[in-house]
Amino acid sequence: MNEGEGAARPDGRAADELRPMKVELGYLEWAEGSALLEMGKTRVLVAASYESRPPRWLQGTGTGWVTAEYAMLPRATSVRTPREVKAGRPSGRTQEIQRLVGRSLRGVTALERLGECTIVIDCDVLQADGGTRTASITAGYLALAQAVGRLAADGVLEGDVLVDTVAAVSAGIVGERMLLDLCYEEDANAEVDFNVVMTGSGGLVEVQGTAEGTPFSRERLNALVDLCAGGIARLTEFQRSTLAGAGLGLGLGLGLG
Repeated sequence: MNEGEGAARPDGRAADELRPMKVELGYLEWAEGSALLEMGKTRVLVAASYESRPPRWLQGTGTGWVTAEYAMLPRATSVRTPREVKAGRPSGRTQEIQRLVGRSLRGVTALERLGECTIVIDCDVLQADGGTRTASITAGYLALAQAVGRLAADGVLEGDVLVDTVAAVSAGIVGERMLLDLCYEEDANAEVDFNVVMTGSGGLVEVQGTAEGTPFSRERLNALVDLCAGGIARLTEFQRSTLAGAGLGLGLGLGLG
């Protein structure tokens, strides 16, 4: 059986096809940057907020910081999930995801050009159907770019703080097929679960791959990375065209205008 053959996917997509994408920039009135991103049935609202002071350990260094927080609304899933604030602390999964989002966005930010400040990326999952962490990264970049553009226009930041784009996508092996951008039904049945974060220029920020049962080969790992790279190239073009359409391409040092 070829990798692209087999039973139809739940939404009828090809094996290497992304879910339909829709985004609204500036969704929140007061945030310096915000984006409501839909990837299929997954919907993530991200806000970028500027704070004029850095974390304590960076005070006096002239360097800024980008960090992230992540949460899911109680009815983002088919069964209500209690808010984590009731437990008094975020879960291990939540901490892992928000650290991943922060690392991914710092990877394309010239922190030394920020000056002593912090940009906080708040990611709230409104509806989850797989790929919430990857959608948070992709939307997080859009919100960050919008915030940087606005702050640069106001003279608060330099215009070339962002040195590249960054996006992320999931993949997996489901019934011996390699599939891109898994929905929840596919993710729940995947023999291998995979997430890749990559810059627009092709640099890898993070690769997460787990065999749920039988270990997978190096050849399949390479094939999954290639599958994700193709998807991220399309996500990058989506980001670039979105920012250019909003008049935010110029001044970011990315040649988006």
